[in-house]
Amino acid sequence: MPFPKRWIPILSFLTAGCVFWLVKPSAPIVSLDSLSLPLQTGTQYTSPLTEKGTIEGSQLAQVPFTSAEQQTQEPELGPVAKVPFRAGTLKAVGASYTKTIIVPKTIKEDVNWIEENFGSDTTIRKVIYVADDPTAELHPPKNKGHEVMIYLSYIIDHYNNLSDVNIFMHSTRFSWHGNDLLDNDAVQMISRLSSERVQREGFMNMRCHWDPGCPAWMHPGAVEEDFNKQEETMLARTWSELFPLDSIPEVLAQPCCAQFAISSDTIRSQPLARYVFYRDWLLRTNLSDYISGRIWEYVWQFIFTGKNVVCPKEHACYCDGFGVCLGGEDEYTNFYARRKERNELESELIIYHEKLTVYRESKERGEETDEIEAGKDLELEGRIEGLKAWEEQKKQLAKERGDVAINRAKEAGREWKDGDGF
Repeated sequence: MPFPKRWIPILSFLTAGCVFWLVKPSAPIVSLDSLSLPLQTGTQYTSPLTEKGTIEGSQLAQVPFTSAEQQTQEPELGPVAKVPFRAGTLKAVGASYTKTIIVPKTIKEDVNWIEENFGSDTTIRKVIYVADDPTAELHPPKNKGHEVMIYLSYIIDHYNNLSDVNIFMHSTRFSWHGNDLLDNDAVQMISRLSSERVQREGFMNMRCHWDPGCPAWMHPGAVEEDFNKQEETMLARTWSELFPLDSIPEVLAQPCCAQFAISSDTIRSQPLARYVFYRDWLLRTNLSDYISGRIWEYVWQFIFTGKNVVCPKEHACYCDGFGVCLGGEDEYTNFYARRKERNELESELIIYHEKLTVYRESKERGEETDEIEAGKDLELEGRIEGLKAWEEQKKQLAKERGDVAINRAKEAGREWKDGDGF
């Protein structure tokens, strides 16, 4: 029976479709092989997605998303909570540790304090990324997420060339983000940081004070927005994206504000692929720069310890971490009770000066006004100065006490034997 002519157009159409399907180019996939990174010191990672190392929004939208499954086939990335985290490696007593200070900055920010105070120290490497200058020697692939993008970029760029102690800091020298007993001075924090404690702990927050951040700060899944924690309501969705194999914790807590020190062993407890995945998420999330950065402020401790709450005792942090040993928790509490007393006196003095000004102006205008206690300001100033002198004496004695290794161990509640160092 002859072939029916009416089938010829249909067969032609099917044949053309098969040929097109066989020869069409496959969509590019960003695999782990394509994310091979230059790891030499000072080398800026250039993403395979662009030639200039800076990803614009329009370019980003054209790049197919690399899922966690695609990125982690080799090696497989399991739950963060089950990672066998390594702390660090303690060296012989008296041996030095290599350190790197990692600082994100903008073009306008001045970080000369780093070179002025640590420029001559051969054991400290300074790595400064300029967030908003794509022509800088070190810059992130995109200016997003505040310090998060810089911190992750440093880990990715230097994964195989990390220092013993990696200190992640902000660009400002003086800030309330620092430590009160060290005058909120980043130079003192870095100078007095115990490399030994960083090796023992693996991850150490550079801020000792709990407020804000501890003991229970973030509650993932909260439905009512808190103005002071605007990122809280976004945490549940974000958590499932960043840690799909880890259950959502009821609380996330550590002292604020994203300044910490980590040992190289702790960083390398997880494969490079995981940090690439985290940065890939940050590049692609539609969350704002502000919110995406704030979310990470309270997940760093989970990433580097597998624990959702890391809130060491303040007095132990100061003593074992920075060598400022007030003598124990009770003495520490007493110190800040006296500090609170001074703060209240200073507030009282401000109010008195305001009343004194009103009183004098009323007198000049010939108006009747209530009398105020004469000389009250001198009394308050004397008490304030006395408390300041007491505080300074206590701080000096605390530093001297912290110069003795056994005192640090005792106050931190850890074992110590003759011959042990800090």
